[in-house]
Amino acid sequence: MPELPEVQTIVTGLNDILKGKTITSTYIYDDMVIGYPEKEQFIEKSRGKKIMSLSRKGKYIIVNFDNNQYRLVIHLRMSGKLLYKERQEGREKHTHVVFEFNDNTDLRFNNVRKFGRLYLIKDDKFENAGNIDNLGLEPLSDKFNLKLFKEMLNKRKGMIKPLLMNQEFIAGIGNIYADEALFLAKIRPDRKANNLKEKEIRELYKQLRKILQKGIKMGGTSISDYVNALGETGKFQKELNVYQREGQKCKICSEEIQKKKISGRSARFCPNCQK
Repeated sequence: MPELPEVQTIVTGLNDILKGKTITSTYIYDDMVIGYPEKEQFIEKSRGKKIMSLSRKGKYIIVNFDNNQYRLVIHLRMSGKLLYKERQEGREKHTHVVFEFNDNTDLRFNNVRKFGRLYLIKDDKFENAGNIDNLGLEPLSDKFNLKLFKEMLNKRKGMIKPLLMNQEFIAGIGNIYADEALFLAKIRPDRKANNLKEKEIRELYKQLRKILQKGIKMGGTSISDYVNALGETGKFQKELNVYQREGQKCKICSEEIQKKKISGRSARFCPNCQK
């Protein structure tokens, strides 16, 4: 699933491209991916909308229109792609929604597994867009400081890896960046959050922000499905220390990277570096 750096890369790439474009037609080829409203209303209300900007909240992409009454909210989930195409390019098999613009270009939503969702909502009705209204703090925001992070962890008795991935706790972090941040902070993924020492919390806070910023700078992590809006892969996969490296040697100490199920999700770690 695309995480904060991948979603931010898509948003940044599309901002300059789509600004000022007007949706002339919307085509929905599988209404399973439409979260709100119903298909016909979605088509009708999206037509004629002029795009002013794109933004991000957690793993959600938000398209802001000129009249400020409606927003298009997109959640890519497992295998979703948002691609900018010339009109003459053929529609791929798993392209479920196409927004046509007034200059013979399209914004296309591709989703092999059909887990992704699109929502066209009024500005004051964010509760209609998946779980976006319940998201936790943005880990790269000014509000998310070390003092607050300490307080948040002290109130939680659960294990640190699942907690970092809890979108109502912190927004935007998934398997990749949780594994990598915990490795760099030298913390096992099954440690209890409220048992972390002050020094460990300080290091985890530092590494979380650092790894997310680096992921954005390198255009995200492309392992299976992820590409940016122009179909280009990211480069952060070349920097991975533990994620999907189980059975391989640790780059720091040469110990074998292990994989463990924690709260139903896989976690990768080095048993020597993360004692």
